[in-house]
Formats: sequence, structure tokens, C-alpha cells
Amino acid sequence: MNKNISKIPQYFRIEKLRNDKRIAIYLVCVLIATALWFLNALSKDYSTTISYPVKYVNPPNHQFLSNQPPSKLDLKVDAHGFTLLRYKLSLSYSPIVLNLGTITKNEVAQNGVYRIQTSDLMRRIKSQVSNEISVNEIQPEVISIVLDSLKTKSVPVKSNFNLEFRPQYNLQKPIQLSPRQVKVTGPSAIIDTVQSLQLERLTLKELDQNMATNVKVLHPDKTEVNPEKVLVTIEIEKYTEKEIKVPILVKNKPDGISVKLFPSDVKVTCLVGLSEFENVNSNDFSAVVDYNDVTKESRSLNVKIEQKSSFIQLVRFSPESVEYLTETD
Repeated sequence: MNKNISKIPQYFRIEKLRNDKRIAIYLVCVLIATALWFLNALSKDYSTTISYPVKYVNPPNHQFLSNQPPSKLDLKVDAHGFTLLRYKLSLSYSPIVLNLGTITKNEVAQNGVYRIQTSDLMRRIKSQVSNEISVNEIQPEVISIVLDSLKTKSVPVKSNFNLEFRPQYNLQKPIQLSPRQVKVTGPSAIIDTVQSLQLERLTLKELDQNMATNVKVLHPDKTEVNPEKVLVTIEIEKYTEKEIKVPILVKNKPDGISVKLFPSDVKVTCLVGLSEFENVNSNDFSAVVDYNDVTKESRSLNVKIEQKSSFIQLVRFSPESVEYLTETD
């Protein structure tokens, strides 16, 4: 109760201030005076610095801008306060556009670098800035321009696939790429190092039917490639098992030595596409033993199978080793 009573005089003081018209008139006068002062200040001329974005366009034929010249120019300007305020309040300015082909036309590059005096660009820059602003100076004083030549060459593309097939399905023939070569264009220093380009990784699972898809060609930064995508055609068919007898050959056998193997052939079990089933024979495999593996301690040699056709999947072979007998001719 006592706390509330102590607040009553303060309350009446606030209400008295609110009802005092002299205070209201005083505040209005202050606002008007401030506004007049602000308007008077803006009506005067001022010198200041404005940062303008720059856009570099149109390099000479078969060349490109290979360095990073200033992205902004600092312009020291004179203008009315209203004009400067309007520019200061702008969220962004239209960039100053510099035509590389024009500004380097009459210049001589030193060690491959064009050093452009910004004072020589004064007329071009003034024409792109508001006529309400007087440009007095441009910073930096020099813009360095490095132009490099473009080069184009054709290179092969390489696949980067991760394919998983349903059981008993596989490729009918090697994957087809169209085109197999693309044209890559860019700085000569980069293009000279490019011998081939890789396709974007393609992952496919549970494949059991033919398909075709366009895959992006990966290429280095600052280069372009044509076409940007390659058509990948994948032909798939069902596979079945086939057994073939393959004779065993002896490699690295010295002259004057004959080697007899027991048995002299192996049974190869493979998976082959139905379209090639009748065509697969013993010539699609090579079974060998190495005479260099002959030792006194062992009377057998390990058999190795070399596959010659990519469309055949080796499943197993038997036997994996054979006994041998050597004789002198």
C-alpha cells in the first residue's frame, strides 16, 4: 500500500509534462530545425570516394582473361549532397563495363601483361557514371590485364562405371560410348596436359535389360567441352553355364626336354551370353603351366587360365594342378 502511494507524485509529474504544450512546441521546432539543417547540408557540394564494380568483357579473338584484375574501382568524385546520398543509399550500382579488346588494342604487353593506366580510361568511365557526378581520380592507377590464348583439341573419353547385374545377367557386348572423343577448349597451358577426359561416375544396380543414358563429361576448370554429355549404351542379356575342355600348354620349356602332363587338359566352366553360347570354344581360353615351377620336391604344377574374350565369365576349372613327367629328347 505504501509503495503505491509513493508512486502517485511521480505519476502526476509525468502527466503534467504530457499536458505541457510548450514541450510539444519545442520538440516540433527541434525537428524542423534539424530537417532544415539536413536539407541545407545536402544542397552543398562534397568530395568523397565511391566504390564501383567493374565488369570485363569481350577479350580479343581466341583469348581469355587469365588473371583477376580489380573487381571494383574507387572513384574520387564531386557531387551535390542529394546525389551522393542517393548513391550511398543504393544497394548496388550498375557495373562499369570495360571492353578488353578495345582497351588493350593500342597497348603493348610486357611479359604477357597489359598495364592499363586508369587515367586513360577516364572518358569511358565518366560516360558510364551519372552526369550529376564529376569524377576527378580513379584508384588503382594501373589495372593489370593478362590474356592467354585458347586452344582446342580432340581427346578420348574414359568410362567410370559401377555396374551390378541381376544373377545370370551380364553385358552382351562392350559398353558403347557415342561419341568416343570430345573437343576440349581452354588455356593452352591446361589443354596441353589433357590427354583424355573421364565421364561422371555412373552407378547402376540390378541390371537385367538394355539401357541408354547421357553422362556428363568431366573437364578441368577454365575449360569447355563439346559435347558436354556422351551417350552411353548398355546391352544386357541372360547368361548360362557352359563346359569346355581346354588343352594345357607348357611355357618356358627348354629345348631338348619333353613334358607330359596328367591329365593333359582341364574342364573349364564359364558363364556365357545366350547369343554367344554356340560360338564359345576352347580357343577362347588358354590353360598353361610354367616349366620354371618344376622342382625336385614337387611332382605337380599349378594350372593358370588366361581368358581371351571379355563377354565370357570364368566360373571354375578342374583340376587346378596336374602331375607331370619330364623326358630328355
